[in-house]
Amino acid sequence: MADSSGRKLFVEVCNAKNLMPKDGQGTASAYAIIDFDGQRRRTKTKFRDLNPQWDEKLEFLVHDVESMATEILEINLYNDKKTGKRSTFLGKVKIAGSTFVKAGSESLIYYPLEKRSVFSQIKGEIGIKVYYVDDDPPAADPAAEKKPEEAKAEVAPPAEEKPPVDTKPEEEKKEEPKAEEKKEEEKPKDEIKEEEKTKPPAEGSNVKPEEAPPAASPPAEVGNPPLAHNEKPKSQKDNSETAKQPDLSVNELELRSLANDRSRSAYDLVDRMPFLYVRVVKAKRANKESNGTIYAKLAIGTHSIKTKSQSDKDWDQVFAFDKESLNSGSLEVSVWTEAKGENEQCVETCLGTVSFDLQEVPKRVPPDSPLAPQWYSLESETLPGNDIMLAVWIGTQADEAFQEAWQSDSGGLIPETRAKVYLSPKLWYLRLTVIQTQDLQLPSMTEAKVRGHELYVKGQLGPQLFKTSRTSMGSSSNSANPTWNEDLVFVAAEPFEPFLVVTVEDVTTGQPVGHVKIPVASIERRADDITETKSRWFNLVGDENKPYTGRIHLKVCLEGGYHVLDEAAHVTSDVRPAAKQLAKAPIGLLEVGIRGATNLLPVKTIDGTRGTTDAYVVAKYGPKWVRTRTILDRFNPRWNEQYTWDVYDPCTVLTISVFDNGRYKRDDAGKQGRDVRIGKLRVRLSTLDTNRVYLSSYSLTVLLPGGAKKMGEIEVAIRFSCSSWLNLIQVYTNPMLPRMHYIRPLTPSQQDILRHTAMRIVTARLTRSEPPLGQEVVQFMLDSDTHLWSMRRSKANWFRVVGCLTRAATLAKWLDGIRMWVHPPTTVLVHILLVAVILCPHLVLPTIFMYAFLILALKFRHRQRVPFNMDARLSHVEAVGVDELDEEFDGFPTTRSPDQIRIRYDRLRALAGRAQTLLGDVAAQGERLEALFSWRDPRATGIFAVFCLSASLIFYAVPFKILVLGYGFYYFRHPRFRDDMPSVSMNIFRRLPSVSDQIL
Repeated sequence: MADSSGRKLFVEVCNAKNLMPKDGQGTASAYAIIDFDGQRRRTKTKFRDLNPQWDEKLEFLVHDVESMATEILEINLYNDKKTGKRSTFLGKVKIAGSTFVKAGSESLIYYPLEKRSVFSQIKGEIGIKVYYVDDDPPAADPAAEKKPEEAKAEVAPPAEEKPPVDTKPEEEKKEEPKAEEKKEEEKPKDEIKEEEKTKPPAEGSNVKPEEAPPAASPPAEVGNPPLAHNEKPKSQKDNSETAKQPDLSVNELELRSLANDRSRSAYDLVDRMPFLYVRVVKAKRANKESNGTIYAKLAIGTHSIKTKSQSDKDWDQVFAFDKESLNSGSLEVSVWTEAKGENEQCVETCLGTVSFDLQEVPKRVPPDSPLAPQWYSLESETLPGNDIMLAVWIGTQADEAFQEAWQSDSGGLIPETRAKVYLSPKLWYLRLTVIQTQDLQLPSMTEAKVRGHELYVKGQLGPQLFKTSRTSMGSSSNSANPTWNEDLVFVAAEPFEPFLVVTVEDVTTGQPVGHVKIPVASIERRADDITETKSRWFNLVGDENKPYTGRIHLKVCLEGGYHVLDEAAHVTSDVRPAAKQLAKAPIGLLEVGIRGATNLLPVKTIDGTRGTTDAYVVAKYGPKWVRTRTILDRFNPRWNEQYTWDVYDPCTVLTISVFDNGRYKRDDAGKQGRDVRIGKLRVRLSTLDTNRVYLSSYSLTVLLPGGAKKMGEIEVAIRFSCSSWLNLIQVYTNPMLPRMHYIRPLTPSQQDILRHTAMRIVTARLTRSEPPLGQEVVQFMLDSDTHLWSMRRSKANWFRVVGCLTRAATLAKWLDGIRMWVHPPTTVLVHILLVAVILCPHLVLPTIFMYAFLILALKFRHRQRVPFNMDARLSHVEAVGVDELDEEFDGFPTTRSPDQIRIRYDRLRALAGRAQTLLGDVAAQGERLEALFSWRDPRATGIFAVFCLSASLIFYAVPFKILVLGYGFYYFRHPRFRDDMPSVSMNIFRRLPSVSDQIL
């Protein structure tokens, strides 16, 4: 059924590059066929051009707006048979509907052409722009509303009766790979015949305009009418929607409510907690003329709560009581009125009560329909005839009413204690290229000592400020053009700051020469380095007396091909690029059940008498943050809340932390307290087996100024689900970061500055949420202080390096023992092995790889089956001194020394922080090598095991000299045949886990 919103999808086929010549004459005459939602369009043929330029805009109708994200836009390139011996396939591209953006946010994306089968010879890429436009709904026609399907049938061309030629499913294509090349050459012939039948009306269309009814007239002609317009059957469309999971955008995916997450996961990782629900709707008084407000009171043993006081409105409130904490078997609901007496005193009158036996209360489990409220008569000896409408049932935390209900275990309706889902802002890199200035109106130089002006350009985006280097120019040469050609990179967060301010300043006089304000919303967006940003001249504005002080040449663009890092690199949880068009479909689903905590220590006191803890949990993965409800005054809280995330890369880290809530209460001055950290847990997804539930308890250790302290334990259930094992393995062969990070990398100093800037932006945005996520919470989750100097972390990284080097030391000691005849039988065996190596050198490599394969196979049984927790011994928190802890918890810059010592000390800390990071990176390389043999990442180790087995067989079958010669030719190959991207082996190695995520 067509959607009434009138959404149209536009596809701009711009150009293609480096196509495979397939016309038998060293070139190709390419045209594109685009299919979307049963509609087909065709571009013109570009004759004998391996780099064709179309620049054609094609229009499609979106029949169902809600299911657009599940549709696939398919583009197939063919060589026109009129210009060659045969019509052949040149490549295809599939674009998920979830990557479509609204008009105004589109950018040119170059997609690599994909093969149709393993035997296809395809290369090149095609540049596409895809965007949609929402038109106003047209005037409704009664005839069109009654029979929309008949109208479509009347407008459809005769070619619809013949099904498309290329309708074989992908599964059948995979089953016949050998016959694919023959069919590949025959298909375009039939397709071109169909295309010739369905040309535009000027070229012989069979459809007459007067045959179509007025209500079903087609939209404005685009220049490329559809080749065929086939409506999918309703059942087939529904099946396709359920079979493939939509690739939702960040806003569509991460802002889903908690109820949607729960309906998706069905609470199978946590325990069902029974709650007594009471929905109080309204009351009916016998004396309708009575004045004053009315409220209801609920009492269960020592638990008592009142509804809002209303005069003429309904209450319609839901109350949820934790059933395990109830100390009575009956519920009593009473209705009271409030009125002012003679002395302006409030007089309360009870209109009656109604009691419920909790043993008789019905139970409800979703997806059962909600219990309908009923009228109950209030029992009263003095004021009879009053009624109350309410519903009472026993449900669980999965009940739809739980999120908006008054909750007994979290303090009622306090906003700061309720479960919430937060979303990090979408971040972009903004690149400002300062080229040169012209016609600068500089002030005259009066001092004879000053020989000339020294200028620099300053860019400011919100609180971010970056400067170029200084350039000198003569004082009398106003016609000189200072040139910089420098890039300034900022972090921009949606919604963007209103203006990017660029100022030219004179260092000599200390005064600005002029400035220009560039609206950030109008800045061009690009997704790769192929699309060149256009440079522009901007007029510089001075003060009120100088409306023109020169002009400046700039390039400004929003870089969508990068992923903006907003957390520590070793615990990153998201590697997707900023541009939505480059997003890929998720490979799996991460489900986390936060069950509860045990033996928590008190972190504050109540009225100075006894200790207490109001604990809640924060979990972060990607841009989605979740916070559980706060369980008040319990040392063994039970949350039993379950959350889900889509996974795009398995080599990412889930972070879970426990805090004590200090913000829901205010002191006498009206200030909120700070949340106290209780402990942290990190889980690397690549260390988990797919489709398996990990249910474990993890100790919570926190580092305090007095030393490390165990605060309790947390019980968490984790499941990483993946439907396609092949897609998961394919991710390991791809680079970890988007392509722009390798083609046009940022410098290490830029990365550090931009990462800390992004952290500050995320912290500021989340602290402005309602209720806010505290600054101390966000910084603890993002590890924003890992770059600071810490003697403890440096020791930990040093001993990690030593631990990796001990393997080599053990081997050297073993060889020395062989040489010293410590164990004669072993030395004799080594002599025999040496003779065998000399006599049969071709068996050396097969034996080594087979030995490695056997070691991996034997260690598979002893692999770690529980995700690793924070390791206090590895973090050296037990052997740290008081002075070292004081140094670690000291602020930056320090405040514990005189000025001169403070400058030197801060410089030393900054240098030591870099050395500390270097030690960690060196240690990570050795730990990744160890991870290959320890099955910590079962998929990566499985790939290595298969490689070892294959290499053993290859080295056995192929002579060693041939392999060395082949590798030599491969190593010295021409740069034309080399790829700028990292190799497959390097990608797999960099994705291997280290113990960086276990360092406190």
